Amino acid sequence: MTGAKLVLATRNTHKVGELRAILADAGLTVELVGADAFPEIPDVRETGVTFAENALLKAHALAQGTGLPAVADDSGLCVDVLGGAPGIFSARWAGRHGDDAANLRLLLDQLSDIDAGHRGAHFACAAALALPDGTERVVEGRLEGTLRFEPAGSGGFGYDPVLEPTGSSRTCAELSPEEKNAISHRGKAFRALVPVVRELVG
Repeated sequence: MTGAKLVLATRNTHKVGELRAILADAGLTVELVGADAFPEIPDVRETGVTFAENALLKAHALAQGTGLPAVADDSGLCVDVLGGAPGIFSARWAGRHGDDAANLRLLLDQLSDIDAGHRGAHFACAAALALPDGTERVVEGRLEGTLRFEPAGSGGFGYDPVLEPTGSSRTCAELSPEEKNAISHRGKAFRALVPVVRELVG
């Protein structure tokens, strides 16, 4: 598999490093680069209505633009009593994209009357691999848990301070990066992608 090249639809160097480590651990000698290696290709608008659709939109756009196999992911928080919301709107739940503090406060306000027994939620991630010829595959990962009434912890981002993974007494924001990566929805999705990369990129 030497010489294979793969592009990940992100400008986040931590995310590139995470997938690079997972591929290396699996024994895949793939050169992985982020989208910042192709600054001429614009970011894709996430117009899908599911995590999988958004991941595929980004992966196909990057595969077409670069001529390389491309990976993309989309993720968010799904709350049981909200019917799966905020879901694909997780990053802009309070109206402005990426305002983590406002998103978190709005969510906690919406759930203020919901007792501890009904605060189930999960982080979901869909990871897609697309080839320039249009071939596509999608895999998914989940991190189940319950929502705290108040944020705790200074690590992570987004909704990490309020989701307590099942079986843990700490929130995702209280876990070390290594602990979080081992159980995270994105880590699970990226690891599920390994056999797909082995099959389609090899």
